[in-house]
Amino acid sequence: MQELKRWNKVHNLTAIEEDREIIVRHFLDSLTVSLCLESKGVNVDGLSFCDVGSGAGFPGVPLKIYYGDRIQLTLVEAVAKKCAFLEYIKVKLRLSYKVICQQAQRVHQKFDVVVARALGETSEVLPLLQSFSNGWVLVMRGSQPLEGYDHCRIELPDVKSYILFLAKTK
Repeated sequence: MQELKRWNKVHNLTAIEEDREIIVRHFLDSLTVSLCLESKGVNVDGLSFCDVGSGAGFPGVPLKIYYGDRIQLTLVEAVAKKCAFLEYIKVKLRLSYKVICQQAQRVHQKFDVVVARALGETSEVLPLLQSFSNGWVLVMRGSQPLEGYDHCRIELPDVKSYILFLAKTK
């Protein structure tokens, strides 16, 4: 959190600046993905994760900290200053993940779990996210579910949200 705040002063990585709000709206909210996967019975061991539109690393970096070497993580981010922060924090925290610094539409790889948060209108980004997926797509939706889709409802004391959950049909 301290590094995020330090970089944010110069690079404007996030509009959220208060410690408690950073903890709740970035870190805690990011970890709700783990609750969703657990509730759906997904064993993450050995799975490849991709955080599309990672920004300052949310939810990908907190998930990597939480899961550690159980997952392989790739962060896709188009903004160079955010990519620089992601590379810096990887070294600073001694984490192992890959950063792809380009627009998601130019990435042609597949991952077991694809996650996105605050990426745009769900109906517009869903086809792109599904094109990355060999397994599951999770879209962090905020306070409203998207009708007609499976989702996880997360209710914690400070976080109430929905995560759109799509399993790839094989």
